[in-house]
Amino acid sequence: MIDWRDQGVVLSVRRHGENAAIIEVFTAAHGRHAGVVRGGAGRKMSPILQPGAQLDLTWRARLEDHLGAFTVEPLVSRAGLMAERLPLAGLNAITALLAFCLPEREPHPALYAHSIALLDSLGENDAWPLSYLHWELALLAETGFALDLTACAVTGSFEDLTYVSPRTGRAVSRQGAGDWAEKLLPLPLCLLGQGTASASELQQGLQTTGHFLHRHLAPSLGNRLLPAARQRLLDLFARHF
Repeated sequence: MIDWRDQGVVLSVRRHGENAAIIEVFTAAHGRHAGVVRGGAGRKMSPILQPGAQLDLTWRARLEDHLGAFTVEPLVSRAGLMAERLPLAGLNAITALLAFCLPEREPHPALYAHSIALLDSLGENDAWPLSYLHWELALLAETGFALDLTACAVTGSFEDLTYVSPRTGRAVSRQGAGDWAEKLLPLPLCLLGQGTASASELQQGLQTTGHFLHRHLAPSLGNRLLPAARQRLLDLFARHF
């Protein structure tokens, strides 16, 4: 028998048989991992097994490559976000993107810590949308599509970085862009970690990270469509701000 204990965030839940559920979680040391929860579809357990909930998990299986079974204890429910439309949309986008992007059973401890911090901030203050933008940058980096925003790809300058190349993900200065400026993606200061973000800057940043999620990351996963939860969040951002 193989077993381990870890903490994790529920990404998805689906019914299995009469009373069980298969949950997919993002764990600190074991990455994205699935398993069966006996009684998971029952009255006692189903309120605990909600996307975004943080659990103490014990996983057991006879062989390493088996689906296995989870024993769970609740740590943080985040059920309070159900009454807040925008933070709830943020939670749904985060969990859906993690389920979509991450390979199974591959640890990403830095991204896990970043994701927990972001989930904890939802609804707590008005700064979390900017934190969400930086989280998408981190997600791209963890999955092999990091943007290089340190210097201009054309001139080597560190000043007046204004655009991002849609092909290479490298920063481009205003001078370096020249006649190609209209074909480049925006690089607002908030994407560089400089200051707060206005509504338009936040939308520009999400336009840029979204390009690399749609055009680079998704094709590497078999041309699957990005989860609709991300677009729902962007639509709410547009209306809210």
